[in-house]
Amino acid sequence: MIDYVVGVMLMASPYVLGFADGGAAEFVPVALGFSAVIYSLFTDYELGAIRAIPMPVHLGLDAASGIVLAASPWLFGFADQVHLPHLLFGLFEVAASLTTRTRPSSGLVMGDA
Repeated sequence: MIDYVVGVMLMASPYVLGFADGGAAEFVPVALGFSAVIYSLFTDYELGAIRAIPMPVHLGLDAASGIVLAASPWLFGFADQVHLPHLLFGLFEVAASLTTRTRPSSGLVMGDA
């Protein structure tokens, strides 16, 4: 569930936090948030619709997205305008990718009785 929430939050952040200026500061989180929602729909996990992407690949995409997002203010030259949301969201994505299990817990699975 967190993948979809973070994706939507990333897409909304430039507008909610006031840095929607039509430049890279706006484009990067919107593009990465949209990408996260799309690859989440294709991930082989509970909330995936198509289930074509293995969870370890999904987590690799999350980590890569987080690194790009965190570095984007300096990579694309808008750090003097805004950097904290990109850095914090990016670091969160990296941390989440490193701490997420690739398999469901061994507890009761839906349908077990």
